[in-house]
Amino acid sequence: MMARRPTRRRTPAQIGLPLKSTWGGARKGAGRKPGKVRPTPHRARPLLASRFPVHVTLKVDGSLPSLRSDRLHRCVKDCLRRGKEREGFRLVQFSMQDHHLHLVVEANGAKALSGGIRGLSIRMARRINRELGRHGRVFVDRYFARVLKSPRQTRAALMYVLLNSRRHAAQLGQKLAWGWVDGCSSGPWFDGWKDRKPRPPPDEEPPVVAPGTWLLSTGWRRRGLIPVNAIPGALAKQ
Repeated sequence: MMARRPTRRRTPAQIGLPLKSTWGGARKGAGRKPGKVRPTPHRARPLLASRFPVHVTLKVDGSLPSLRSDRLHRCVKDCLRRGKEREGFRLVQFSMQDHHLHLVVEANGAKALSGGIRGLSIRMARRINRELGRHGRVFVDRYFARVLKSPRQTRAALMYVLLNSRRHAAQLGQKLAWGWVDGCSSGPWFDGWKDRKPRPPPDEEPPVVAPGTWLLSTGWRRRGLIPVNAIPGALAKQ
């Protein structure tokens, strides 16, 4: 019987395929296109202790009429009045600007804060859309929240919110009348003016509630009452 001759294994040849790079790596024009306004980053909300008030900012779609117009400011104020207090959430101060709102609120925690702001936002969006006969979004971004942890921070936030119209006017080179208080804010109900007593509209239910935290009721006053003619950011020692 003849022995089988060993066979030589052939190594398969690898055929090269020309590849055209069309994905990955740095490319001109790649990435998110820059916009005029950067959205609020989607970071986790910080933990919130109930003793700390919060300064909240809500941005409104720029295509809408000004919130300060007669048509809309009454709608917004009515929504704030109806949603100023719910379980674990209280609206203490506010001001409306053309396309954003500033709120000073108290909440029993981050969940109560989120629920309270969401409830107000939904209420306002539905009412504004109904008033304008439109559909679509009203608030264009997540709300921005700044926790206030000291009397100085709290007083500065109250000045910024209640005197925001004076700040915007000063930026435009305009000067508002002495003693003027913004009717599109909770200023007429505010009892912390240094040189003016509260003058709420007669027979009108307040759109805010009395503060419950020490910082908003007592603490900030230790830094001094707020002059009605101050311009936030312009008077560092005011």
